[in-house]
Amino acid sequence: MARLTQKQLNQLSKNFEERTPDELLRWAKEIFGERASAISAMQKSGSVMCHMISRLKLDIPVLFVDTGVMYQETLETRDRMSSEYGLKVRTLHPELTMAEQTEKLGVLYLSVDGQEQCCHMRKVEPLLKTKGEYDALIGSLRRADGGRRGVCPLLAVDTEMNVVRINPMANFTDEQMAAYLEENDVIINPLHKQGFATIGCNRCTTPILPHEVKRAGRWRHLGTAAAYCGINPTDVSDGDSLSIDLPQDLIDRILGQKTDFMI
Repeated sequence: MARLTQKQLNQLSKNFEERTPDELLRWAKEIFGERASAISAMQKSGSVMCHMISRLKLDIPVLFVDTGVMYQETLETRDRMSSEYGLKVRTLHPELTMAEQTEKLGVLYLSVDGQEQCCHMRKVEPLLKTKGEYDALIGSLRRADGGRRGVCPLLAVDTEMNVVRINPMANFTDEQMAAYLEENDVIINPLHKQGFATIGCNRCTTPILPHEVKRAGRWRHLGTAAAYCGINPTDVSDGDSLSIDLPQDLIDRILGQKTDFMI
């Protein structure tokens, strides 16, 4: 194994800034092959990404974390994506049901620390069960969503999963999103038409008012103390010193280089 650093990916990201989502998705499939997977929570941007994967016939599987307390509309959107777009959707589950977790630990999401623990148990840990199966995870984060995602990189290392995170839609504007949705009649979660800007668990997600920021409906009961669940590492860390371990030949393909070993 060899070391791939965030600093190396930052330079590659700069070179990719003008590439379209289609081009970046094709690059991901070409470089990582069957070791690439997408991840979607079946929100609007994730639906667009799933449509792109289907339209381009990339045969990239999609991971969906069912926390056990998802809105029924979200689960139905997942099923429609799988059926109508011909996607291979793999649903991941937490170890405990919400009832079992509550009986054991209480209602965690009522406090900031508890919310972090709950999100880790119900979102991050199910994803971690797939560690070692993939070298790249493709997400649908966009800078237009603001907050920490306002500087979301096209490429990032995920040290916990030991994969490259690829955000092909990072530069996709709200105008481009609206145009793509209309032109392609993309399947979207019906909750978006009910005032939900972002959609997570039914315990911690609400609609927003027209004047509110997009993520105001997430953990509203905790005020500004909580904004992200932690399943996307760039929401919580952007250190240049971060690194992961991958085969040297794969790193060479990612960086477009050839390594010669001197004896």
